[in-house]
Amino acid sequence: MMMELTELKKQVVEANKDLPKQNLVKFSWGNVSAIDREKGLIVIKPVGIPYPDLTVENISVTDLEGNIVEGPLKPSVDLDIHRALYQHFPECNAIVHTHSTYATVLAQLHRGLPCFGTTHADYFAGEIPCVDALTDKEILENYEWNTGMAIVKYFQEHHLEPKDIPAALSINHGPFTWGEDVWDAVHKSVVLEEISKMAVHMLAIEPDWKAIPKVMSDKHYYRKHGAGAYFTNDDYGHGMIHRK
Repeated sequence: MMMELTELKKQVVEANKDLPKQNLVKFSWGNVSAIDREKGLIVIKPVGIPYPDLTVENISVTDLEGNIVEGPLKPSVDLDIHRALYQHFPECNAIVHTHSTYATVLAQLHRGLPCFGTTHADYFAGEIPCVDALTDKEILENYEWNTGMAIVKYFQEHHLEPKDIPAALSINHGPFTWGEDVWDAVHKSVVLEEISKMAVHMLAIEPDWKAIPKVMSDKHYYRKHGAGAYFTNDDYGHGMIHRK
């Protein structure tokens, strides 16, 4: 059933306002977007607007080329990052970007997040990568688009499935998560920050600690995901975050 654009805008407004409630952002550091693939429209937080001031009336709507369709304000400066992910990750319907503390620490250290435990494995099928750095030219020309494409290229080159590892650390920048809808993507941002916090504390104690065995990681991931999943009546996805 096709969702009305007004309903999608409401969801994106609510999801953006959830970021400070979940302690994922300071000030206006971050954004949530969603895509209506049938209409070819992206709904995204405007640049710089405080979360309490965000409304259905002032949220930004653009087409897939980034042209403004609705809204009185300019869309997020990160729009082109979102556009790159939407264009290349077809199962991605919503994206969250924050500068949450512990995930950003790892991004600034140029470190991926290994699967150190089953909390991680319940949501992500392996290490969450810190993607490759941009060249000087990529920074100076089309910076935001190239930031998104760095994530896309890393997943392509390393044969990673975006639906199985729905997160990435943008080097020197911060985390991105994505999902089937805004609540799914926000949920994954909450989980990513929590497992990043665990990892930073672990690595402070034991810098050379290794990931858990793949057999355990796979067991925990696939018992919640895929055709053979049997542990599905849990807090995974929009049910935990979405408050009607």
